[in-house]
Amino acid sequence: MATMSRTWTLLAAVTVLAVQLCTGQKACTIWSNARSVVQRGSTFTVYCTFKCESKGFTLSNHLATPLESKHLNSTTIYHNVVNITKNRTFSCLNPCPLADEPCGMDIKAGLLPERPKNISCKHNVRNDESGVVACTWNTGRDTFLKNTSVLWVTTVFGNHSAGPEPHNSTSKGRDLPSASFTVSSSARVITVRVHVKNELGNAESLPVNFTLKDIAMPSAPVLGQPRCSSRRCIIKVEQSVNTSYVEIQYTAEAQTWTVSQDEFVQTSQAQVQTISSLEPFRLYHFRARSRFSTGMWSPWSTNTSGRTQEETPSRALDVWSTDASSDVQSLRLYWKKLNVSIARGKIIQYRVSVYSPGSQTPSFTTNVSADTTNCTVSFCADCEVKVWAYNSIGPSPPARVTSMHTRAEPTQDVHVTADSQSVAISWREPQTAPLHAEYVVEWYPEGYKQEELRWVRLGRNDNHFVITGMKPAECYEGAVYTFYDSSVNRSRFTAVLLESVPAAGPSVQEKVDGNKVRVTWAEIPMGQRGGCIAEYTIYLKDSSGYQQNYSVQASERTHTLHGLSPGVYNLLMTASTAKGEGPSGQKVNFFIAQESQLSLLLVCVVIVVIVSFLLCLWHCSAVRQRFCRLFKCLMLEAVLDPANSKWAKECTQNKGKMNLQLPQSPSSLTEEEEEPILVDVEELPNQSKEICTSTCDSSQLSPETSLSPLMERTTLHYPLTNYIKSFSHDSASSDHTETSLDTHSTVDYISSHVPGDIDEEDQEEEEEFPEVVGFFPSRNIFMESLEFGGKLTLDAVKINCTDFFQIS
Repeated sequence: MATMSRTWTLLAAVTVLAVQLCTGQKACTIWSNARSVVQRGSTFTVYCTFKCESKGFTLSNHLATPLESKHLNSTTIYHNVVNITKNRTFSCLNPCPLADEPCGMDIKAGLLPERPKNISCKHNVRNDESGVVACTWNTGRDTFLKNTSVLWVTTVFGNHSAGPEPHNSTSKGRDLPSASFTVSSSARVITVRVHVKNELGNAESLPVNFTLKDIAMPSAPVLGQPRCSSRRCIIKVEQSVNTSYVEIQYTAEAQTWTVSQDEFVQTSQAQVQTISSLEPFRLYHFRARSRFSTGMWSPWSTNTSGRTQEETPSRALDVWSTDASSDVQSLRLYWKKLNVSIARGKIIQYRVSVYSPGSQTPSFTTNVSADTTNCTVSFCADCEVKVWAYNSIGPSPPARVTSMHTRAEPTQDVHVTADSQSVAISWREPQTAPLHAEYVVEWYPEGYKQEELRWVRLGRNDNHFVITGMKPAECYEGAVYTFYDSSVNRSRFTAVLLESVPAAGPSVQEKVDGNKVRVTWAEIPMGQRGGCIAEYTIYLKDSSGYQQNYSVQASERTHTLHGLSPGVYNLLMTASTAKGEGPSGQKVNFFIAQESQLSLLLVCVVIVVIVSFLLCLWHCSAVRQRFCRLFKCLMLEAVLDPANSKWAKECTQNKGKMNLQLPQSPSSLTEEEEEPILVDVEELPNQSKEICTSTCDSSQLSPETSLSPLMERTTLHYPLTNYIKSFSHDSASSDHTETSLDTHSTVDYISSHVPGDIDEEDQEEEEEFPEVVGFFPSRNIFMESLEFGGKLTLDAVKINCTDFFQIS
């Protein structure tokens, strides 16, 4: 039941409020003792009257903030507004029951308009019959209200006048108000005045008189497309009326406008004009304006553009050179691109030629593309290199590069001063130096000379240069070159902006070899060096904590640590600049091992076994003979001792000659050998101190080659000889000499006949295994010694006979 009662009460209140809204009744009224528009700085009172009595009346501003108000009576309150400076809104808040929306009022605060001033008018002559006059003026201060301006014009025609006629003004944004009107070509003078008003009042300017010919202005000219050669352009100028003067201005690629110095006199509405003194291969923009004999210049025409044609480049390239890093006989050339004023056209290629000394014909020529600024050529000490730049018209003058052999006295006192933005290089010339031609300053990032070389040429009176565009915290290298007529000197320098300690350490690798370790490292990346590296430091610590430091020059990339004791080591490495030492790189651990005694013992045992085996083989005569046969190209060929031959039993001494007759043996001599065989023998001087003993000496013959008893007896009749040289008519080895070192022992005979069965068996084995049999014997090396009988015949020998007659 209570819920139904509350519902009916709410419904009744809504119904009453709806009836009030529909009838438009307000519960209050607001007014002031001033108008809705007042001057700024005014004082007035705002009143609120309500239709009910209450003590809760309030008056607020546009922010709904209650204002201090006073009660005039039980239904009216008021508020005094003092020195208003801007537009305000006031509202009455009604506490009456069932009151509708609050009532309010807007008050505008502004200023009276000032008298207009600075009236100016221009007469735009469109044709020979009429024109348009446009006038502007300044209305003065801002009134904070809407102003309305009207231009009143009186026109004078010879003996009569017309007007005044009103012309409403227009204004856009912050532009000055303006008004335009049409006048006849017969009008001579106009009189204008401006009337301005707003909600607070109005104002009017003083009248101003204008003579139309003094404010006459032709319309903007129309320019045709320019036709250009390399030094001038021809432009067609069109106008709606004849004028007395035309001015043409031009600019090239964002430069300032330049007035053409050529005289222009307009004699018709269309005329061709020529602009000279232009530069080749430039894009020019043109504009023009005109005026009558009196009056004002017309507005500028729309811009038109044209490009002048090309000419050959006016100057040689700026060429610089360095030695190629890969070949000392090569020269790497660099050149700067020509600016447009020197190139005078689009460079399409470069040509490089090398001339030998005294030659007018190049020994080498190559063409280089236009987007390349360097080239490597083969170069000799006295050669000359020429470089040209080509455009579509032709080449530039050649730039010459020659070698300077004479080194002059170096430039003194090269100082480097760096700040946060640039580096200043200054120098002083030696007092004894000849008159120089020019300076060249070059610079480049450390390690990037071939890629980022920069240079500048300076005059003879310059002694300093400021380098800009350097990257901070990067090391730059450079030099100052002084060129004289026939010599050049160079002074190097390093520079860095905002130098700091390195941000990282080198990346290290190690290689252990016995008791030493070889440390290698790569350069720190350019961005982490902090400037120019002064030195590297290696920190080596062993397992006991003992640390050793090693300083390494900045140019080195490897270092070897010697004499390390066995154990575990860890290694760190840092880099330093002029500002200090940077952090260390990654730690490297390595181990120096103890040398093994067992390995040395095994090596010794192996060597002893091999040597013993070789000695055993050497005691075998067959191996020794085949070894000598295999290496006879490295040894003197053995010559048999004539004293042991079959014909050495007797000799006849003549001057330098001896006849020897070999005794006959019943068992070994044939019938053909019964007659004495004569040989020629030449005596040689004793050279025992100069002749080397052959490895295969006859005194070392094995028992396998022992002689028969008959031959042993023969050797007893003749003394031994030291030097024998045999000349054989058929043998190619007859020029060799054999020396016997042991002159006091008897030398056995060498048998010249080997039993047939042994020869045949050896021959078969050599044919089946030619390489193996050539060195090792076919029989057991431990067989008993074999004795052979036989004889040996020599056709011709040379023998030192002095010992034959020294028989004791």
